[in-house]
Amino acid sequence: MSDFQLDQLVSGKPVKFEKGDKTICVTRIGDEVFAIDDVCTHSEASLSEGDVSDHKIECWLHGAEFDLRTGAALTLPANIAIQTYPVTIVANSVTVEI
Repeated sequence: MSDFQLDQLVSGKPVKFEKGDKTICVTRIGDEVFAIDDVCTHSEASLSEGDVSDHKIECWLHGAEFDLRTGAALTLPANIAIQTYPVTIVANSVTVEI
């Protein structure tokens, strides 16, 4: 069972959703979809409220940036990577694998 339909996700607009006991931030960039933990590793801020540019998401609270592809912390004040999750796209169905 899919979590989203690809056409439900707007490119560059993060979406927060619950899957199991996890809160996930899902972001579409073109035809790619990325999934990361929704909570910034620097603070308890929700990354789904942040801004996306290129393949980065910026935490709205203190400006830390993370790579959506790898989870790497790219700028201070964050210095710990964020957890990423595999995403499968089949036809128009998007599934985040926890």
